[in-house]
Amino acid sequence: MRCPLCANDDTKVVDSRSIDDGAGIRRRRVCNACQHRFTTFERADSTPVQVVKRSGRRESFDRSKVLRGIVSAAKGRPVDPELFESIVDGVGEEARALGGPVSSEWVGLAVLDRLRQVDAVACLRFASVYKDFTDIGDFEREVSLIKLHGD
Repeated sequence: MRCPLCANDDTKVVDSRSIDDGAGIRRRRVCNACQHRFTTFERADSTPVQVVKRSGRRESFDRSKVLRGIVSAAKGRPVDPELFESIVDGVGEEARALGGPVSSEWVGLAVLDRLRQVDAVACLRFASVYKDFTDIGDFEREVSLIKLHGD
């Protein structure tokens, strides 16, 4: 690892600690030339999940995009924000486990399934945007689905 101060390649690890429940490692290093101390972080580099959009275009699974949608749907609701993170993590892990590209429809339905268990109103809000509701009948059908799965 190159020293960020003097660019020397000769550095030494003086401390390593696990972070994020073992998902990464934090390393304290010291430069053998200038004695500057700095921190590095190491994480496994997994292959990003590809999402196939309705148009056929592919893009990498964007965790922050999914999280923004959930946060927006749950705005003002009495839901612990940590649940949003776990929903996104669960969807990402499940998509990764499938092994190949997933459709944007699959991602949306996976989020809806998880949101339905957390908050029915947030689920309905998310569905209205994701499914592009155009009339009151769309809302009525979704409420029926939420009630059906809620029992």
